[in-house]
Amino acid sequence: MQKQPSNQSDWLRSYYFTRAAFSLVWIAAAILLAGQPGAAALLLVIYPLWDALANLVDARVNGGLRANPSQTLNVAVSTVTALAVVIALGVGTNAVLAVFGAWAILSGLLQLSTGVRRWRTEGAQWVMILSGAQSALAGGFMIGRSLGSATPTILDIVPYAGFGAFYFLLSSIWLAVAARRKAHA
Repeated sequence: MQKQPSNQSDWLRSYYFTRAAFSLVWIAAAILLAGQPGAAALLLVIYPLWDALANLVDARVNGGLRANPSQTLNVAVSTVTALAVVIALGVGTNAVLAVFGAWAILSGLLQLSTGVRRWRTEGAQWVMILSGAQSALAGGFMIGRSLGSATPTILDIVPYAGFGAFYFLLSSIWLAVAARRKAHA
C-alpha cells in the first residue's frame, strides 16, 4: 500500500511537467503565429481543449471522474470554453478574450479546489493552489481588458499561459524536492 503514494507522486511530477512543456510550446507557437489569424484561432481553441484532456487523463489516473469532481467539472468547463471560443471568434477578439477570462476564473477556482483536496494526500500543492487563485484574478483582468477599446490578440493570452507554465513547472520541481527529502528522511 505504501507504493501507491510514490506512484501518485511520480505521476503528478510527470503530469505537471507535461502541462508546463505544453504551455511553453503553445506560447512559442502563439508568438510565432500571432500574425496569422487562422493559426492563432486554432491555437485559441486548442488551449482549452488541451486543458480538458489533461484534466480528464489526470482524473482517470487518480480514481476516476466521480472521485475527482473538481476535475470532472473542469473537463466540462474547458470543453464548453473551446466551443465558446469558436463562437467568439466569429464575433471578435474582444469576445474571445472575455471567454478566456471567464474560463480562467472558473478553471482557476476548480484547480484551487483540486490543489486543496490533493494537499491532504500528496502535500506540496501550495503552488497549484496559488496558481488557481492567480488564474481567477487573471480572468477578471482579461474580462476587464475585453471591455476596453483596444483590440486584443492571442498575445494577450500569452502571459496567462506563461504563468500557468511557470506554476506547473514549479509544482513538478517542488514535488521532486519533496520526494527526495522524504527518501532521505
